Amino acid sequence: MNISSIVVQTTPKYLDEVVQSLKDCEACDYHLHDEKGRVIITIEGNGVKEELEKLRVIEAIPHVISADMQMAYSEDELDEHIEVLNNQDAVPKILNDDNVKADEIIYRGDLKHKNLEGFAKDFDKVD
Repeated sequence: MNISSIVVQTTPKYLDEVVQSLKDCEACDYHLHDEKGRVIITIEGNGVKEELEKLRVIEAIPHVISADMQMAYSEDELDEHIEVLNNQDAVPKILNDDNVKADEIIYRGDLKHKNLEGFAKDFDKVD
């Protein structure tokens, strides 16, 4: 199953009409809009092909200027990421290394992009 968020753009003049059309449309789920004519919806599909078909339905609604996919979620991708996480050690190796003193590690605030396997690449020692 794929789920994607879409930003639909219309003009303020036709906003109410487009919002109602989106709410009535079985191709999407309406979430919110602003006074500038931006509308947030989501679509679901069993694959990219089905999502694109639903996107074409949205684009064909009268007074829709654009409908752009912003975020996409795929169960297959999530399953792959969960498998990687489940196969990793819960605690980075460096934190279990008795030769490294905790007060010698300088945290720089971003572990998201760090490879915690190697001390020399990822942490600075206090001199």
